[in-house]
Amino acid sequence: MKLGIPIIGINDSGGARIQEGVNSLCGYGEIFYRNSRASGVVPQISVILGPCAGGAVYSPALTDFVFVVDKISKMFITGPEVIKTVLGEEISMEDLGGARVQAEISGNAHFFAKNEFECFEQIKRLVTFIPWNNKKKADGFAPKPPKPEYIITEIIPDEPTQPYDIRDIIKAVCDDSDFLEIQEQWAANIVIGFCRIEGQTVGIVGNQPLVLAGVLDVDSSDKAARFIRFCDAFNIPLLTFVDLPGYLPGIDQEHAGVIRHGAKILYAYSEASVPKITMILRKAYGGGYIAMCSRHLGSDFVFAWPTAEIAVMGPEGAANIIFKQEILNSQDPEETRKLKVKEYTEKFANPYIAAANGHIDAVISPQESRDFVIHALKISANKTDNMPEKKHGIPPF
Repeated sequence: MKLGIPIIGINDSGGARIQEGVNSLCGYGEIFYRNSRASGVVPQISVILGPCAGGAVYSPALTDFVFVVDKISKMFITGPEVIKTVLGEEISMEDLGGARVQAEISGNAHFFAKNEFECFEQIKRLVTFIPWNNKKKADGFAPKPPKPEYIITEIIPDEPTQPYDIRDIIKAVCDDSDFLEIQEQWAANIVIGFCRIEGQTVGIVGNQPLVLAGVLDVDSSDKAARFIRFCDAFNIPLLTFVDLPGYLPGIDQEHAGVIRHGAKILYAYSEASVPKITMILRKAYGGGYIAMCSRHLGSDFVFAWPTAEIAVMGPEGAANIIFKQEILNSQDPEETRKLKVKEYTEKFANPYIAAANGHIDAVISPQESRDFVIHALKISANKTDNMPEKKHGIPPF
């Protein structure tokens, strides 16, 4: 912390040494204290290269990025033997807290590697994207155009209900189409990671239409919110790609606390003072539109493609509610419903209405996206944001 340099912890530990009693707990407590004090000051990276139990996983959990290796990394609070003794449940170390479990199910790991060599290469690549401390910006690189195989106008299907891979859009905009994705296997309905645009590091958040139509849910909200806060702490501008029908409905989500978890992304974007640029590609409905870094959460620039649909809800559902009686009383309800859906779409669910009201800066063609993002990044490079005087905010944990 004094020197302002990142720290990498390589972990392989059985946890607190029982024979030392409270003194071993004291040692762990002091590690956790330093992890917490260093948070947002210097980047902290944890590499799990063996079985790690108890206190040996709390420290990595407090750090910014956790790397795991298949068949080698194990993370758990209590091991299989304790679980068997206390609960009578039998499970292997791999199934309890192996690398795949942490990368795909729990979300504790940010990077998954097949072997140690690949893991070390991932770490080397990550540190090229991030600054050494919170008083610096990430080092710049020579600008490169995106690779020619990523043609942005050919990625999104003509049919608005057809999915596509948001990573192709990202690679069509960023330098050399080089995108470092984070937590790729967990909460895949949202994509986060780092790229460079005109040589400068940019944090990317984007809905993934390939998975659950890109909706926000409990896990994806947590995933995005934490990443947004990292970027804000270390002076990394944020670029958000929007294409979602809203928050995921359902009993399971409501009981899992989607209100509380969903609010985390609202809080993170509102709190972030780095340059924030938003690109609305297709659907942006209801609370999902607000949450994905809308102008109303402090986005500095909001651009939309002509294919953008911005409304309280989708045209189908809206027309069924607004024109319910007209549809029911008509001689051909199905035909009337289609006409009303079209009418609603033309009147409300298009980017020009939002632009006319000042909620969008410009409706642009897809091929202009990179140029507009570069221009916005240049304009906002020296952005200052005077926050209210306070000790700290209280995010919806």
